[in-house]
Amino acid sequence: MGSSEKRSKDVMSDIPTFSGENLQNNLKVIQNSRTFLSIIAGVLAGIIGFNGLTGFVFYFVVMLITSVGLMAKAGFSADLYFDSWNRVLFDGFLGGLMSFVLFWTFAYDLVHIF
Repeated sequence: MGSSEKRSKDVMSDIPTFSGENLQNNLKVIQNSRTFLSIIAGVLAGIIGFNGLTGFVFYFVVMLITSVGLMAKAGFSADLYFDSWNRVLFDGFLGGLMSFVLFWTFAYDLVHIF
């Protein structure tokens, strides 16, 4: 085997390959965990009685903790399971925010208004 063939095989082995199904499943897990934690955080923020900006700060803190937890679950090497580490940190962020606000206002109304 020549040196040019050896170099081309080394280059080919350095390229990461992803299974589309596995990547899609990993993204679905992230989306579901963010949605679930957004609902739980919204209920907690409503029960505690957070108003205005403090509620949104609480959401950002919960999502930061969620991102760190997901990265820890992936062994802090997101490039093995995802095409980009931004997917782990930011995927599902706005969808979770809408769920958070819905359950935050619902729990706040139940506990503090009625």
